[in-house]
Amino acid sequence: MKSLAQRRRHPLAAVALILLALLITGTVYAAASSANTAQASQSKETYTAEDATSGQKLFISNCATCHGMGAKGSPAGPSLVGVGAASVDFQVGTGRMPMAANGPQAEQKPAQFNDEQTRQLAAYVASLGAGPAVPSEEQLDTSKGDAAKGGEVFRVNCAMCHNAAAAGGALTRGKYAPALKDVSEKHIYEAMVTGPQNMPVFNNSNITPDEKRNLITFLKTIEAQGSPGGADLGSLGPVSEGLFAWVAGLGVIIAFTIWLTSRSS
Repeated sequence: MKSLAQRRRHPLAAVALILLALLITGTVYAAASSANTAQASQSKETYTAEDATSGQKLFISNCATCHGMGAKGSPAGPSLVGVGAASVDFQVGTGRMPMAANGPQAEQKPAQFNDEQTRQLAAYVASLGAGPAVPSEEQLDTSKGDAAKGGEVFRVNCAMCHNAAAAGGALTRGKYAPALKDVSEKHIYEAMVTGPQNMPVFNNSNITPDEKRNLITFLKTIEAQGSPGGADLGSLGPVSEGLFAWVAGLGVIIAFTIWLTSRSS
């Protein structure tokens, strides 16, 4: 026992304990990071080395001017390392990238690249670092979604910017939240997980995959229903629509009164 106590008091014992603690902490951290990376980079698409190589050529020809060689960013554009395939598929697939001109935000326009080229660009950016993957068909299957629950999720998280009827709305500094009509299920999902423009990122901790599917189901349901009450006046809401009806009705009454007065004279 005495010799054991003496060994515990050895000057290097404290150093050994610190090194052991650091080793254990580093191992646990690395394991946790690997698990998170694997979850983040779990791709629903299967990319080959040829896809990434073709995507790199397209990137150098069309994107490197702003985003820099190796997609590491430049004063004209942010780094794309770690943004994931979903971000590329959304931005390029909706025509927002490449931008036609500098402005408060990227405008949606006809896509410059076809589906295969978009996939190759996504493969290249995905190869640079883990990030949100393109959603699977199961995640986008609205037949398995609940529109009522999706409406609750939308009103809590999205309606303040996109309008309760998903008709879009104005933001600050010339920016806006776009209308969500005629937007594909895939692009809606990708927007939630990547947070383009001023939109926050809704990861699986904020909104679960099932809730995302429910939300998409809600949007597609109201899109299919249209406006059963007649003209929706931009879906601005009952206050503005009531005000329009009041002003229009009052104008008709005034015009009719003026017409009657002119007839009597």
